[in-house]
Amino acid sequence: MLAVITGDLKAKVDRIWDACWSGGVANPLEVMEQITYLLFIRRLDVLQTTKENRANRLGTSIGDPIFPLGDDDLGWPFADMRWSRFKDRDPAEMFAIVGERVFPFLRELGGEKSTYSHHMRDARFTIPTPALLDRLVDMLDELPMESRDTNAQRQPAQGLDLLLHVR
Repeated sequence: MLAVITGDLKAKVDRIWDACWSGGVANPLEVMEQITYLLFIRRLDVLQTTKENRANRLGTSIGDPIFPLGDDDLGWPFADMRWSRFKDRDPAEMFAIVGERVFPFLRELGGEKSTYSHHMRDARFTIPTPALLDRLVDMLDELPMESRDTNAQRQPAQGLDLLLHVR
């Protein structure tokens, strides 16, 4: 079921769409695809933080971390691929991290033969400029990630629901 967006949230979503179009991404499907990927990246960081907090409370190690400890094959820390780490970087640096490291990481997440990697194998980063990525990350960082349905058990918001608001 698609949530109805009104007020402040609607204005934020409208600004995201406007930023994409004025930044050179005019195809609505491409806008939805890129924004959905970015929201997914943000959600992965939230899930990792939840696992870390739980492990800290219980005094255990993190079981099945999304972002492994250590470095990738090129010697870059996996932690740098987390939303909370790259969101405050210089736009050019963030652009390189997301395009050259995060998207390849997303395509391989879950293992080479997993259903997930099968569906993500064609994930492409098509945001054309560091400035647009920086602007989108700032705006998406302001969107609530929780469900707005207070009658249901609190569930993660479906990022696509927020972005399906097409004028």
